[in-house]
Amino acid sequence: MSEPRWLSDEEQKVWRDFSAATRMLQAHLEGQLQHEAGMPHTYYEVLVALSEAPGRRLRMSELADARKASRSRLSHAVARLEANGWVHRESCPTDKRGSWAVLTAEGFAALEKAAPGHVEAVRESLFDPLTPEQVKALGEISAAVLGRLSPKCAAAEAELALREGNLADFEERAELAKAD
Repeated sequence: MSEPRWLSDEEQKVWRDFSAATRMLQAHLEGQLQHEAGMPHTYYEVLVALSEAPGRRLRMSELADARKASRSRLSHAVARLEANGWVHRESCPTDKRGSWAVLTAEGFAALEKAAPGHVEAVRESLFDPLTPEQVKALGEISAAVLGRLSPKCAAAEAELALREGNLADFEERAELAKAD
């Protein structure tokens, strides 16, 4: 086994600051949405994904991919959104195992009500403290990290699909991703 590549003092400080900042940002945004809109960030993200989709509908597998969520976690979130009247599910006529999540008018109204406060919280917490150059650098850094992690995450998703017996679902999502 090779020797670990330890972090330098500067890298250790950057890592700890980054880690603390991302946790604090997520906690702040979660609290803002809970307090002002009565919904967790996860539900907000599902509503956003559906609002941006053609016909305000996505297959559950596509929605799971868009949110980088497990199918079981997404199914639980959609069930709660259904209970609120914000989303409903429809059977997929071409695939007996598949279903669609569809944003309702009430769900879109809840999103419209929540969005201004959420966007202001994001702006105030993330973008206002940064210069335009720092915003550009943050975008480049985020893209680099995502580029490194995306293939590893895809491999982990494939392994999970194999363990859960959902290989057909994973292959379908992979084909859909290629088409985009």
